[in-house]
Amino acid sequence: MKKISLANSLGDIFKLLDDAPTLSKELKEIALERQKNLLKPANSLGQLEDIAVFLSSWGKKTMKDMEKISTIVFAGNHGVCRQSVNPFPQEVTFQMVETFKSGKAAINKICELNEINLEVIPIDLDKPTADISIGPAMDESEFLDAFNIGLSAVSESMDLITLGEMGIGNTTIASALCYHFFNNEVSSWVGPGTGSTKNQIIHKGEIIERAVKINKQSIGRPLQAGVFLGGREQAAICGAVVAAKHYSVPVILDGFICTAAVLPIFFERKDILDHCLIGHSSKEPGHQSLLKMLKKKPILNLDMALGEGSGAALATSIAKAAFKCHVEMATFQDAGVSGKQ
Repeated sequence: MKKISLANSLGDIFKLLDDAPTLSKELKEIALERQKNLLKPANSLGQLEDIAVFLSSWGKKTMKDMEKISTIVFAGNHGVCRQSVNPFPQEVTFQMVETFKSGKAAINKICELNEINLEVIPIDLDKPTADISIGPAMDESEFLDAFNIGLSAVSESMDLITLGEMGIGNTTIASALCYHFFNNEVSSWVGPGTGSTKNQIIHKGEIIERAVKINKQSIGRPLQAGVFLGGREQAAICGAVVAAKHYSVPVILDGFICTAAVLPIFFERKDILDHCLIGHSSKEPGHQSLLKMLKKKPILNLDMALGEGSGAALATSIAKAAFKCHVEMATFQDAGVSGKQ
């Protein structure tokens, strides 16, 4: 079975990004041709057709190719919480991880319903990253350790993965990454997170502006933004996305935090997210802007902002329905039904 070597330097990550395979154009053409002949008016299944073609382009041919679905939730803590950017204490990260493990959180119930294997991976919760409003979040070694955890969490045997996160303060990290890469007004990226008041949101924006200003001159390449402004769960998400592409495993990313997490690798290699769908449009206001920037269309829009990978896991039911229609519906010829004149 294929296994990716761990990254010992940022240079190793650059090579992984450059060597990642692309989708099969041949399989995509076959899938598009099948869609034209299925027993329905053209484009009548809308976005379901796009999802089915996407999955087919990564080698999925029958429903058996979609049996092994995994949700991976990475958890980390953040030093920027010392700046009172979040109404909840950092102990909640650990407490929620324990809740996931006991099977009592929303993500557990969604995974149970959709027959998804759930894996929760806490990363050094007792050692938060450094405060980004003072200096870099991590050094290169810490970033690589977390990246490799994500890299190792994905295997070739998986048919589809969804990615999620848990970490008090990580909406601040997501907003900081967006602000760094897109240079919009900071207010366009800062939302309530886990229930911040209007004054707390303003304060969070000020902390983010300070963090980006302090670290920006040290960030020479996009990937380094993950080192200076990111967190361990964000680095692990990047690692998991890269591994999945090397294994040709499609990915469904969760909401704002998950989508922002992959910006350091996206700006290194714009096609690195070609195997990724977005599970849902988060209620967190920056997510809609981010999706437009990335030219990604979410599967669901249910005003969710929970995190935990909940929106991505929920979206698997839509992905499976889309694919089942694609591979098991009759064609006009199969059914003996006259096509459009």
